[in-house]
Amino acid sequence: MGKIAKTFTAPLGKENPVYAQVLGICSTLAVTNNLKNTMVMVLGVMFTTTLSSFTFSLLRKVIPARIRMIGETMIIATFVIIVDIVLKAYMPEIWQQLGPYVGLIITNCIVMGRMEAFASANPPGLSLIDGLASGMGYAYVLLIIAFFRELLGSGTIWGFSVLGDWWTNWAIMITAPGAFFMLAIFIWIVKGREEA
Repeated sequence: MGKIAKTFTAPLGKENPVYAQVLGICSTLAVTNNLKNTMVMVLGVMFTTTLSSFTFSLLRKVIPARIRMIGETMIIATFVIIVDIVLKAYMPEIWQQLGPYVGLIITNCIVMGRMEAFASANPPGLSLIDGLASGMGYAYVLLIIAFFRELLGSGTIWGFSVLGDWWTNWAIMITAPGAFFMLAIFIWIVKGREEA
C-alpha cells in the first residue's frame, strides 16, 4: 500500500481518532443528540482539520519551536472563526443551537493531535490528506452515534418523525449518558470485529 493510500485509510480504520485514540469526546457528548447539528459540526471539524494540517505543514519550517503550540492554535483559531462566521451568516438557527461548541473546535484534540503527530513532520500534500481523513474518521463515528441517539431518543431522523406514535422515546439517549453508552457500544462492536 502506498504512502498516500495508507495516510488516507489509517484514520478511517485502526487509527480512528474517536474509537481508537479516544479523542474529540467533548463534541461526541455535546452535539450527537441531533443528526442535523452533528452534520454541521463534523463538516466544521473536517474543514478545520484539513486546512489546519495543510497550513501548519506549509509553515512548519519557519515557525520557531518555542512558539510552535501558539502557532498551531492561531492557525486552528483562524479556520474555526471562518466556520463560526459562515454558520452565523447562513445558518443562524443551527449556530445558536450549537452555541459554544463551534468555538471549542479550537481545543479539539483531533485537530491539534494531527498537527503535532503528522503535519509537523510531513509535506503539505500528505498533511492535507491526513487532515481530511482524520476529519472523515471523526465524522462517520459521530454521524452513526447521532443517528441512533436521535432515532431512539426522539423517534426522528433529521427532525422528521420516523417511529411514529407507537414508539416511547428513550429520554436517556438525548442526554450525555446516552452519548457515553452509544460511544461505548460503538467501540465494543468495532473492537469485537477487529479481534474476530
